[in-house]
Amino acid sequence: MANLKEIQRQIKSVSNTQKTTRAMKLVSTAKLRRAEELAKRSRLFAQKTNQVIAEIASRIHCNKIGGIQNRCFVQNDAPETIDIIFVTADKGLCGGFNMQTIKAVKRLMSEYKNKNVNVRIRGIGKKGIEFFTFNKVELLDEVKNLSSAPDMVRSSEFMARSIRDFNDGIVDAVYLVYNGYKNVITQELHINQILPVSIGDFDCESAKNTVLELEAQDEEKMLDSLVNKYAEYNMYYALIDSVAAEHSARMQAMDAATNNAKQMVKSLTVKYNKARQEAITTELIEIISGVESMK
Repeated sequence: MANLKEIQRQIKSVSNTQKTTRAMKLVSTAKLRRAEELAKRSRLFAQKTNQVIAEIASRIHCNKIGGIQNRCFVQNDAPETIDIIFVTADKGLCGGFNMQTIKAVKRLMSEYKNKNVNVRIRGIGKKGIEFFTFNKVELLDEVKNLSSAPDMVRSSEFMARSIRDFNDGIVDAVYLVYNGYKNVITQELHINQILPVSIGDFDCESAKNTVLELEAQDEEKMLDSLVNKYAEYNMYYALIDSVAAEHSARMQAMDAATNNAKQMVKSLTVKYNKARQEAITTELIEIISGVESMK
């Protein structure tokens, strides 16, 4: 009977876990719908921002003698110091969502350290911060409770510190690493170079046909302001994209956990029935043996 009670206890425990994981899946599904819509709108704005900055930079480059010289657009093939900004979740229970980002950061760190480049880490998200802190990796800057609730003001303040170091010549490049939303069942890892801005080859032919009119004396000021807005919004968009991907990953993880719990309950129920039958059979044998011994 002790064995039967233990199996019953296990069935009850797994059933309660199944209820919890099912509830968490439903919560993540509801949150995903809102985050997905926001991510789609933000993605369109980010694409338009990148398009505008590329068009303005091309116009200035093609009209200016010697081309564009702004540090934000000049690629450095031999950087001495770089910043890596990562975004992870503040919570777990979302499968390999956080570890994908962490592994990508570690690969990027290793790649640049092998080239004798000084690597500085800035982190957003409790899970990533805890991982690197535990592994004794120094973080230059860290923010918690932002990846779970993206906020433009806090995001801009965080990004502004990295932009300032780049403009001051302290760092030569800024990279952003995060896991983004692709669709309901897929997350997509992003490793983006934020600074200097990479817009590919300058298209002078298209620049001639642009309707943009720029005053020569305002070019540098406009570029600096535009680059700052570009970097800040890309940081904010990464947070929005990441939180949508997080809910997607957690929904899948909780769905898998619910199915596993369901299968375990079935397995334990079969085990309980067998044990119960064995107990009944043993009792019957004992009763029959007792009757036979009294004859």
